[in-house]
Amino acid sequence: MTGRTRGIAAGLDRERVVATAVALVDRDGPERFGVRRLAQELGVDPMSIYHHIKGKAALLDAMSEAVLTEVAAATAGDASRRWEDVARRTAHAYREMAYRHPRLFPLLVTRAQTSPVALSALEELATAMRAAGLPDQVVSDAPMVLFSFLNGHLLARTGDRPAAAPAFDATAYPAMAALAPLMADFGSLTEFDRMLDTVLAGIEARAAR
Repeated sequence: MTGRTRGIAAGLDRERVVATAVALVDRDGPERFGVRRLAQELGVDPMSIYHHIKGKAALLDAMSEAVLTEVAAATAGDASRRWEDVARRTAHAYREMAYRHPRLFPLLVTRAQTSPVALSALEELATAMRAAGLPDQVVSDAPMVLFSFLNGHLLARTGDRPAAAPAFDATAYPAMAALAPLMADFGSLTEFDRMLDTVLAGIEARAAR
């Protein structure tokens, strides 16, 4: 194939493959992404990619792991082990990652995240919650509650066409129309923190019962 080289000759390695794949989705979106497009971007034969990553599913998992590693790196310097602090710094780093990679972010929501970096984040939160004496059932439920909020909230506020603040017909929906001014900070960090407070307070209240 003219203009394309084998992976070893091109200096190809797994890290370069994954980093280029992430950049490609960030630039062009997931709809246009594929192994052939990736090979073209790298200037190699498509088969060269399979020497480093065994199939598209494995590539998607590696891309997810790469952006979750950014989350881990952003939280690594905080020494606090209070479970609320662990949850907050994880949530904030996850939000920042979603805004850096809005076109890739849906991949994290639609695929099971079982990589070591994903499981380490859950382990850190669970360990902190158990150390604080929270019941194991609450600890077991907490990651699902937290990430259900994060994924739903961030899907609505990132991407090519993020949702906008809602508008309500005051005649048909008078209660919601009255509340609309309180939604003026839609998509802001202030809104995110307010909703995160609600989620964490709910977990704490459940533990107290």
